[in-house]
Amino acid sequence: MRHYLLRRLAFAVVTLWAVVTVTFFLVRLAPGGPFDGERRLPPEVEANLRAAYDLDQPLLVQYGRYVANLASGDLGPSFRQKDFSVNELIGMGLPISVGVGVAALSLALALGIAGGTFAALGRDGPRDRLLVLGATLGLALPPIVVAPVLVLVFAVSLGWFPAGGYATWKHFVLPAITLALPYAAAFMRLTRGSVVEVLNRPHVMTARAKGLGRFRLVTRHVLPSALLPVVSFLGPAAAALLAGSMVIEEVFSLPGLGRYFVQGALNRDYTLVTGAVVVYAALVLGFNLLVDLCYARLDPRIRHA
Repeated sequence: MRHYLLRRLAFAVVTLWAVVTVTFFLVRLAPGGPFDGERRLPPEVEANLRAAYDLDQPLLVQYGRYVANLASGDLGPSFRQKDFSVNELIGMGLPISVGVGVAALSLALALGIAGGTFAALGRDGPRDRLLVLGATLGLALPPIVVAPVLVLVFAVSLGWFPAGGYATWKHFVLPAITLALPYAAAFMRLTRGSVVEVLNRPHVMTARAKGLGRFRLVTRHVLPSALLPVVSFLGPAAAALLAGSMVIEEVFSLPGLGRYFVQGALNRDYTLVTGAVVVYAALVLGFNLLVDLCYARLDPRIRHA
């Protein structure tokens, strides 16, 4: 296991370097620059700004300096928000994005596993058809459509939750539900199909024939095997939740990392965009590594291999 972990860490470092390299050059190939605005700056002022941020140097020199600073944990200054460094902006936005993402992922797992299990236990019955229909609707409706509907119903009409902001825990309820619904539907479909398959395995049928109670049968014999596909989907789901939070943070006015990323892209803030991509990539690689380790823990065949 230790050698496997070291190999995965080495692969993660190489992948992160590739992401940094591609992002560094792509953002600079986009039209416009960080100092473009409605009014054109005088040439001498723009030249001084470019010199202050080393943008007057050759591109390879800029890349070398950025990678060297990144190796020491410095993501550089923000070109448009001059009072803050990229580290400070990410430090302010990342906890909000992670909080919303963790809440959405937890809610999606709880709803998806419970709903999929109940649907499988009542296979082809009214409960199964109703839950499958709900899962299909959850997959069909994107968060950008669900978010305004939830705001209209629960914020404007009923007044149960605020429509935006981040002052209290109530401000995170609607964003978390919006992000969780499609992934809860995906988890539900995965769990239902896997539980139906496991219920027909010999060891489960033997345990049922011995009179084992349904709750213990499901928790001890069915779910440990049935959750393997769900665990496999956890890594991509966590990554997609982080990426999907960009749009949701704009809708609900949450100052998370996604909102800084969108603003940085619009303002051509090179260091802010690259820093946000680096953090997202590191989180995705970390999630995938944790999922692989959990998968090996659940499946003895992989652990022994």
